[in-house]
Amino acid sequence: MTSTRCIWVLTAVLLTWLPPVSAADRPNVLLLCIDDLRPELNCFGATHISSPNIDSLAAKSRIFTRHYVRAPTCGASRYALLTGRYGPSGNGAIFARADRLKKNPDSVPPSMPAWFRQHGYMTVSVGKVSHHPGGRGGADWDDEAIPEMPNSWNRHLMPTGDWQHPRGAMHGLAHGEIRGNAKAMDVLQAVAGPDTIYPDGLTVDEALKQLSELSENRNSNHQPFFLAVGVIRPHLPFGAPKKYRDLYDNVEFPPIPHPEKPSGTTTWHNSGEFMKYNRWDRNPNTDAEFATEVRKAYAACVSYADAQVGKLLGRLDELGQTSNTVVILWGDHGWHLGEHAIWGKHALFEESLRSPLIVHYDGIAQPGKATNAVVETIDVFPTLCELTNVPAPDFALGVSLLPQCKEPEAAGHAALSYASAQTIRTATHRLILHPKGQVELYDHQTSDGETRNIAAQHAELVDQLSQQLAERAKLRD
Repeated sequence: MTSTRCIWVLTAVLLTWLPPVSAADRPNVLLLCIDDLRPELNCFGATHISSPNIDSLAAKSRIFTRHYVRAPTCGASRYALLTGRYGPSGNGAIFARADRLKKNPDSVPPSMPAWFRQHGYMTVSVGKVSHHPGGRGGADWDDEAIPEMPNSWNRHLMPTGDWQHPRGAMHGLAHGEIRGNAKAMDVLQAVAGPDTIYPDGLTVDEALKQLSELSENRNSNHQPFFLAVGVIRPHLPFGAPKKYRDLYDNVEFPPIPHPEKPSGTTTWHNSGEFMKYNRWDRNPNTDAEFATEVRKAYAACVSYADAQVGKLLGRLDELGQTSNTVVILWGDHGWHLGEHAIWGKHALFEESLRSPLIVHYDGIAQPGKATNAVVETIDVFPTLCELTNVPAPDFALGVSLLPQCKEPEAAGHAALSYASAQTIRTATHRLILHPKGQVELYDHQTSDGETRNIAAQHAELVDQLSQQLAERAKLRD
């Protein structure tokens, strides 16, 4: 065993011997992970969106309006959430970590759920929490011999019903339709029926069962639980029960801000993930009516996801666990709905990298107040540790958000993201550095935002931010 590994193990063992806070006295954790959820919610100022359950949670929580993710893609962003570290790029980040753990376990620090498990928590995951729904590899993502997050979960579940397997559920449409050739699958769908005709309905039904079992175990054995639930919608394709699409029949959506394709070198792309589906030969960049239909279909998926959140929060309340549970609602990244002529994620613009973050615990100061502090996903791990009195690990790179929870005006810190290029976001600017030396600098203090590159006029600021970015990038795994 290496010295580093010894330190991790000894720290965990010694800290469990310390008497101040036993596991039985610690609050539960409910982590809600919503896929492709941009901060277009009523509680974030989007009054055309119907999100009553998330709004209700936000009204008694801290809303983080400038939360930035590690990457504009699911796998790498979830790596950051579940490890508190920046990690490698790409959707294979979590499986790459599992491979390192298998080959050299002493070199890989515990994941967030593993850390909580070491400190007395029952850890359960349902749905898409890591990259693959259910957290397994193999051709259909259901091979128990290939876990995404080894040693992390007491139970890692993904009901699939008519969708047969997690791979089928990931992009499933109503009544068990599985994506084969994406060109043959409609990009938009709204079928009448209960929530269970789409995969998230099954996921949340299972999560409700788990919540009841975990609550019973908490009451009888005094063991706190860490339950993570992953909702797939509003991920593509945009399918949701018709009752959620009906909410938007007579709703006027605001104009798409800065819808033009940017000039110069940027991380713009041609929306390949969206465009590969059946679109009936329509392009939302040139067809305003279709653009509105896409936006309303996405909104319907948001309302469907919101309803699933409501079920979970309602059950938590029924079980009498609300006052003793820390709730985190987190979007794994943003999503462009026509801004910069992009329909998707994968860019390093604000729309791809900013996502909702809501933190709730009993007795939070100034409930419902939003903070504009710049924060990032790796901050969730140390925040949960502080809120539950679990020792904060020194291998987690983020900082606790308790200062902003106590005082919304508390300052934040710069946020690092990277994909094909790398970017740092401060309270006032975004800098993007490309591998071949091109630079983008945007001023968020002006109405131009990320439509006018001012790098050439502000060389000194570019140098300052480049140094900050380089220092932060040294922390990458």
